[in-house]
Amino acid sequence: MALPSWFEQGLLPQVLRVHDIVYRNTNGWIGHRALLVPSLLLHTVGAKTGQARTTSLSYARDGDDYLVVASKSGDPHAPGWYHNLRKIPNVEINVGPRRFAVTARPVLPDDPDYSRLWQIVNKNNSNRYTEYQKKTSRPIPVVVLTRR
Repeated sequence: MALPSWFEQGLLPQVLRVHDIVYRNTNGWIGHRALLVPSLLLHTVGAKTGQARTTSLSYARDGDDYLVVASKSGDPHAPGWYHNLRKIPNVEINVGPRRFAVTARPVLPDDPDYSRLWQIVNKNNSNRYTEYQKKTSRPIPVVVLTRR
């Protein structure tokens, strides 16, 4: 579903902030889908602080694995959650109200599986990741979350 540019640039960030608050505060009971795209809650531990962190992210599936993207909407810097899971890859996710342990594996463009995974996540998110990649020179990683 393609969204109008005025919505993506103006209202979308506000809608996603409200979605994030509701999804986190209901521990996944409300908010599994945001704008028709499935989302999960990623529970990490701060790499520097050691504090628990929770972020809602859109995801796609590759078999039994969950795929998330460290795009930060094309920002030149990767999102904080990405730095946290690179340091501590054993994390937990909520898919709706179900919470379980996963191991995170970042996949970058030099990995032979990257192109296939990129196509899955990009199609799942209405090709937004291609637009985000155009905004930044950093390679945007796909993160594979495998159930432990």
